[in-house]
Amino acid sequence: MQPTQRVDRIATLEASLEVAARSWKLALMDGRRLRPAVLDVKASDLWCRLQELLARLQEFKRKWGLAASCRVTLIYEAGQDGFWIARALQANGIQVLVVDAASIPVPRQARRAKTDRLDALKLLDVLRAWLRGERCGVRMVHVPSEQAEALRQMPRERGLLQKEVQQHRDRCRKLLRLCGCVQEIDASFAERLTAGQVRCADGRPLPEQLWERLLRECERLELAHRQLAGLERTLLEQLPPNVQRCIATLARLKGIGWVGAMRLVLELFWRDFSNRRQVAACVGMVPQPYDSGESHVDQGISKQGNRRVRALLIEMGWMWLKYQPGSALAQWFARRTAGAAKRGKRIAIVAVARRLAIDVWRCLRDGVIPAGAELKNA
Repeated sequence: MQPTQRVDRIATLEASLEVAARSWKLALMDGRRLRPAVLDVKASDLWCRLQELLARLQEFKRKWGLAASCRVTLIYEAGQDGFWIARALQANGIQVLVVDAASIPVPRQARRAKTDRLDALKLLDVLRAWLRGERCGVRMVHVPSEQAEALRQMPRERGLLQKEVQQHRDRCRKLLRLCGCVQEIDASFAERLTAGQVRCADGRPLPEQLWERLLRECERLELAHRQLAGLERTLLEQLPPNVQRCIATLARLKGIGWVGAMRLVLELFWRDFSNRRQVAACVGMVPQPYDSGESHVDQGISKQGNRRVRALLIEMGWMWLKYQPGSALAQWFARRTAGAAKRGKRIAIVAVARRLAIDVWRCLRDGVIPAGAELKNA
C-alpha cells in the first residue's frame, strides 16, 4: 500500500490582528508549525504601529524561511478603526480580509475566557478556515474606497444637523413650559427673548438663570441652522459627476426625493452587486427562519448590514405607496393587505422595501424603470 502523499498549498503567511486602543495583538502562522506565534505591536502612534506591524511580518518571513515575495493574508475585525488599516496594508501588497465580528462563532458557555490573545488566535482559525474554502461560517465586509467612505459622511452630517436643530427647539419649548409659557420656537424667538417679550404664565419676567440658558440654546440653534443651510447649498456640487447622474436618475421617480436618492446612492450603491439576493442581504431584509425539530419560528428579517439604509428604505416604501399607487409594487401591497390590520401592513411594508431596493438597483444598473412607475414632470 502506497503511503499517502501530502500536497502542500502555496506558502502563505497567515496573520490575524486584534485591534485595541493601546496596542495590537498579532498572531502568525505559516501552515507548517503546530503553534502560532503571538506578539504585541505597541508603538504609541498609530502610523508607527502600522510600520512596526509591517516590519514584524518581514521579520517572520526571514525567520521561518519564507520567500520575500510569498503571499501574506491578514484578517481583523471591523470596528471603530474602520478601514484605514486595510487600505494601508493593501497598498503594501498584503491581502486583507475584514470580518464582521458578530458573525464569528463563539462558545455558548455561561463563562468563557476572553483575552486579546485568545481573540487573535480565534481570528487566525477563522482565516485558515476561510482560506480552505469554508465560507459559510463567517461574513466578510466589503472595504469601500477612501472616496466612497468620505462621501457618505455628508448625508450623515446633514441628518445629525437636522436632529440637533430639532433637539434645541424641543429643549427651548420644554424649558418654557416650566414657567407655564407656550411660545413658537421660530426664527424670531431669539429677538423676542432678548427684548423681554417672553414671560411667565402670570406675566412676570423669566428667571435670570433660565433666560440666560435659553439665550445659549438660541445661539446653538442658530449655529446648527447656519451649518445645515450651508451644507445643503453645496452638497450636490461636492459629489462626483457619476454620483450626481445616479442621484438624478432616482430622483426622476415619483416618491423619491433628491435627499433619499443621495443617501441611497452614497450609503448602498457605492459597491457592485451580482444579483438581487446580494442587495436584499446587504440591507438586512432577508428572512431568518428557525426550523429545528419540532420548533418552527419565524424570526423576521436578519437586520444585518447598514441600518441607515434599512430605515430609509422603509420610509421610501411608504412614500412609494402614496405617490406610485399605479405601480406593480403598490398594487401587490394592496392585494396582499386587503382587509389586514395595521400590524399586517407594517410587516408587508418590509417586503415592499426589499423589492424597492432591488428595483432601484436594476434602475441604476440597467436603466429599467420599475413596472408601472411614473416619472416626475421635467
